[in-house]
Amino acid sequence: MEQMASEILDAHRIMAVSTLRPDGWPQTTVVGYANDGVLLYFLISRASQKFANIQRDDRISIAVATEPDDYHNIKAVYAGAHASEVTDPKQRQRAWELLMQRHPNLSEFDLPDAAKAAMMRAPCKYVSILDFTKGVGHTDNLVVSTPGLSIMEAAKDNDWGYLPITGD
Repeated sequence: MEQMASEILDAHRIMAVSTLRPDGWPQTTVVGYANDGVLLYFLISRASQKFANIQRDDRISIAVATEPDDYHNIKAVYAGAHASEVTDPKQRQRAWELLMQRHPNLSEFDLPDAAKAAMMRAPCKYVSILDFTKGVGHTDNLVVSTPGLSIMEAAKDNDWGYLPITGD
């Protein structure tokens, strides 16, 4: 299933990123990204509210999808991740190269100054893969962790992804 998530991420270039504002409300913005499997990279301004939110609370949620001609073909990835800044110069350069490959319009630019722009990395941890080709509402859930991943029960078809919460 991690491969399926990677394939969906590979097929897109823009994602919605949600962070938590100081007042507790979510803030969602759209960013260009590149990925290496389920490891995401994106560049943000140090002066942005998004950067301030991540500095305060590194938990983010992302969503990647497109609207297909037929809703039976909907495929999407939703994930929760911990975002952090890439500070190693070689890793920052590698992330920039991945971003330029995904976004050819960046090729005319140099890697932005680290004093102005933060290269972020976000390894997806809680991943949901929405795949209506397997049935309306079909969702597979997995938790990516070191050293491996856990696959959770898939949502039943035609329930629109609703999984009842049980427990104490």
